[in-house]
Amino acid sequence: MKKIILLILLSGSLYAQPFTKTEIARWQKQATRVSIIRDQHGIAHVYGKTDADAVFGFLYAQCEDDFERVELNYINAVARMAEVEGESKLYHDLRMRLFYDTAQAIAIYKVTPPALKKLCEAFADGVNYYLQTHPTIKPKLLTRFKPWMPLLFSEGSIGGDIETISVSNLKEFYGEGKSAGAHEAEDHNNPEPEPRGSNGFAIAPSKSASGNALLLINPHTSFYFRPEIHIASEEGLNAYGAVTWGQFFIYQGFNEFCGWMHTSSQADCIDEYKETIINRNDSLFYQYGKSLRPITSKKIKLAYKTSDNKIHHKEFNARYTHHGPVIAKQGDHWISIKLMQEPLKALTQSFQRTKSKGFDDFKISMQLKTNSSNNTVFADSKGNIAYWHGNFIPKRNAAYNWNAKVDGSDPNTEWNGLHEVDETVHIYNPANGWIQNCNSTPFTASAEFSPQKNNYPTYMAPDAENPRGIHANMVLKNEQAFTLDKLIAAAYDPYLPGFDELIPSLIYAYESVGAAKSKVQIELLRNWDKKFSTTSVATTLAIYWAQDLRQLLLSRVPSGLDQLTIIDKMFNETTNKEKIEAFENVIAELERDYGTWKVGWGEVNRFQRLTGKVAEEYDDSKKSWAVPYASSFWGSLAAYGSRKFPGTKKMYGYVGNSFVAVVEFGKELKAKSLLAGGVSNNPSSPYFTNQADRYCSGEFKDVLFYKKDVLKNAIRTYNPGK
Repeated sequence: MKKIILLILLSGSLYAQPFTKTEIARWQKQATRVSIIRDQHGIAHVYGKTDADAVFGFLYAQCEDDFERVELNYINAVARMAEVEGESKLYHDLRMRLFYDTAQAIAIYKVTPPALKKLCEAFADGVNYYLQTHPTIKPKLLTRFKPWMPLLFSEGSIGGDIETISVSNLKEFYGEGKSAGAHEAEDHNNPEPEPRGSNGFAIAPSKSASGNALLLINPHTSFYFRPEIHIASEEGLNAYGAVTWGQFFIYQGFNEFCGWMHTSSQADCIDEYKETIINRNDSLFYQYGKSLRPITSKKIKLAYKTSDNKIHHKEFNARYTHHGPVIAKQGDHWISIKLMQEPLKALTQSFQRTKSKGFDDFKISMQLKTNSSNNTVFADSKGNIAYWHGNFIPKRNAAYNWNAKVDGSDPNTEWNGLHEVDETVHIYNPANGWIQNCNSTPFTASAEFSPQKNNYPTYMAPDAENPRGIHANMVLKNEQAFTLDKLIAAAYDPYLPGFDELIPSLIYAYESVGAAKSKVQIELLRNWDKKFSTTSVATTLAIYWAQDLRQLLLSRVPSGLDQLTIIDKMFNETTNKEKIEAFENVIAELERDYGTWKVGWGEVNRFQRLTGKVAEEYDDSKKSWAVPYASSFWGSLAAYGSRKFPGTKKMYGYVGNSFVAVVEFGKELKAKSLLAGGVSNNPSSPYFTNQADRYCSGEFKDVLFYKKDVLKNAIRTYNPGK
């Protein structure tokens, strides 16, 4: 234990060692085996002789586009955010450190198979070579990247399952020691955040005009969270898509044989245990069966920056049972948590799937069972389409309610291994010819050919239906001969099903209350087709009103309700008077801000990129673009979360459609894509907002997948460091 603590305390020195002449010479030699080609959109196409060479160039190119986000993701992964952002991130770092630390990552790296270890080394070398060749770049904290770091960041989602843990509960237990059951108060004046998630559609040959399978890849993330990039080698690697900054694998994308789209999953892969704590002779134990087991402890020392930019340290005495770390207190019980901790397998699976040659090959990678936070929508060049709901699903005793905390003293609440892939909720080549997942229930993913809920344990798929899932089924069942363009049209269909019951409820409230001064606006909504557009005044009125009504409702209902339930409560549990008052307030707000209530949706709903900072700034007086899309909460498949920011009257997008692609898997792959804004975070780069017009109008660009096409459209070709 002392050795582990010493390694943790010394970890800061591991990042600050100067680069040696030997290292630099080695990097320069490797760079000659790597070619980076930037196309007319600024997209990097990275070619290497080996997979490791390609990874070396892959990371170098990512750093060129946005080193700040590459570094930030690893500052988060190594649990050192508080050293950069201050004491407010201290318990965020503790949450990470409860599960992983530098010493563990180094130990795992030492037993990593040679092929994967080469990729980890290439990752570190690529970033370090970028820093060595760009001395004006000043990292916030990490001046040297190490090859064990990817083992702390092995999935495409930042933090992964760990982020489900409440930071305020950690602070209560390990910090200030608030009274049992106390939580930080919610501020219901803050806008409800845009739901995070993604859409994935797979189209079988039977529903395709060409007889080839098609795939929609549509992650909904904060803008600029994942760039668009291409990586290829002479060892069979050739993948294109979205990568999370700093990772060496394409997270959501495709190769010439198959494509994979990950959507956030609610499949239950995490359990919390109520531990009965016994204090005997000043020693802590927890009940397990008929015996007592000792609580184990680990000292965790974290650094944080104060307001005067000085570094201080705080030590925590982390507590553990055999289930996992203690993360909260509930009444007299301590709450421990159990989740997947398989970084080596997870990193292996993340890279291995990018080289899959079709359904059977991809399924082999799924057998590693470490894609814990994701569903997967899949299509391949042989015409297969498939869906897996989650990938890491523990076997449990079905007699217990696994949606709640279970009794940690009961041995029957232990996991009994993992379900096999074919035991989990899945769909293979359904007869209807399509699959959709929009973070919604899998039991409607292929209409009448969806899996049957009663065939599976309840913990496998507690996901609720949502407006996007309903909308996806509507657009997919109505088309018999999909093309790439028709798939785009389906993914951007402007209908907003979330208003199907809300607007009639507003009209009923108007007729009941008799609010004469709202007559013209009510009639506009009465005749609205519930479709968004930049010119639609009805869209503005409806969304402004619904947002305000939702905020009113959220102060009355428990957190964690699904979207359809919230919408149902919006029209059933607010009064007619409240509905009309909210509507009249919206009219007054628009007249105050714009001089008229007749404001088209695109006038208030904008896209803007000014600084390239992780926390972007917004300004009504500066250039922005009109956006027709709307929040996924109302069923918009083209998700666009926007809101007012300090000092603005207009609403600016910050989350939703980011990277979007449609792919056709034939004898020769065809694909089109879009990216929010552009691939570079540098405001002076021509690739900072070069895709903004396309993004806002839904005009996709052709993907340059084959090298012959990349070369025809090459703007710049170079080796790393040149």
